[in-house]
Amino acid sequence: MTEPTDTQRNAAYWRRNLQYLTVLLGFWFVVSFGFGILLREPLDAIRLGGFKLGFWFAQQGSILVFVALIFVYVGLMNRLDREYGVREESAGG
Repeated sequence: MTEPTDTQRNAAYWRRNLQYLTVLLGFWFVVSFGFGILLREPLDAIRLGGFKLGFWFAQQGSILVFVALIFVYVGLMNRLDREYGVREESAGG
């Protein structure tokens, strides 16, 4: 079996990166649009810190989930970089 070329490895790396982005942004869409808008009324029956849960998702939840997803993405990309042997070049030389 032959070793994949650099072009094939780069394509596989970016395909995996786009898969991560698609899944994470899809999850964020479900949380922000689904929970904050579409499911707001049923979620308002639940209280979180004195606020209705639907309101909380619309005002705070989607932002906090987005920030958490940034950290998840960083972790996934660090693992992917190690897997593909990708290193960042230092600016200092």
